[in-house]
Amino acid sequence: MAVRLRLTRVGSRKNPIWRVVAADGRSKRDGRVLEIVGRYNPQPHPSEIVLDRERIDHWIARGAQPSETVRTLIRAVERGAPAAAAAAAPAEPAPAATSAAEIPDGDETQAAGAEEAITSEEASGEPASADEPASVADAAPADEVPTAGASEG
Repeated sequence: MAVRLRLTRVGSRKNPIWRVVAADGRSKRDGRVLEIVGRYNPQPHPSEIVLDRERIDHWIARGAQPSETVRTLIRAVERGAPAAAAAAAPAEPAPAATSAAEIPDGDETQAAGAEEAITSEEASGEPASADEPASVADAAPADEVPTAGASEG
């Protein structure tokens, strides 16, 4: 009998909750199991992963083969970080300023100046350049701007 460590679904519709089980490799996904050795809930952040390492090691010592997903969960517990949170976490947006690593050689001073301008703008709440108006109230309304070549009369 080929024993597999794999997941079996126990959650309701649109609410996946998984058990980590030792089961005969020929049985159905949600079929008969030999032993429940853990659980995995991917919904909360971070994901909930609870494994009985002693029983998992017991089954592996007797020839049980973990599925790829169970292997990933075991590694995540060993690292101390949930697998789903690490894999499914969206990449953080890139900062507005270019980093020194992205700028060709010789342009480090421009990168430093750009970062200083952005940080001073964020700190004061006003634009760093003097060319732009500080606020909308300081700018002249569009209907009061004289146009060249147009005469009133």
